Amino acid sequence: MTRPVLFLDVDGPLLPFGDGVPGTPGLARLDPLHGPWLQALPCELIWATTWMDDANTHIAPLLGLPPLPVAIWPDDPDTEAADARRGLHWKTRGLVALAGTRPFAWVDDEITGRDRDWIAAHHGKALPHRVDPGHGLTDADYLALDAWLRTA
Repeated sequence: MTRPVLFLDVDGPLLPFGDGVPGTPGLARLDPLHGPWLQALPCELIWATTWMDDANTHIAPLLGLPPLPVAIWPDDPDTEAADARRGLHWKTRGLVALAGTRPFAWVDDEITGRDRDWIAAHHGKALPHRVDPGHGLTDADYLALDAWLRTA
């Protein structure tokens, strides 16, 4: 059986934009408990973030994670422009291509219904999971991801 993939964004899901603790900018908002939660999920973790490999340098060590693969998107301005006109997130098409035939969950704060519809029409089993960027990943998010990944 093929192990599912979890594509993980940083800004919003791991680094919430909300009020948080007053006076804690940037990486100070990173909850180290995300590391054990992420490692417990039955999947392969892949960074899907504009942090690119900087996520391995700056985020992974603070979470106790090993270096993770990083999603690389093709540089195709025409396709990106066409997707933007359709209301698709710029990551959507690339993550579907990267997943290939593997089931995948995608955790991001910018996922919309159009992304969900496009993924449903162009891929098999997938869970585009939108996270509230004001709070980041919560226990409820992890429980939902774990339940879905175990059936993927």
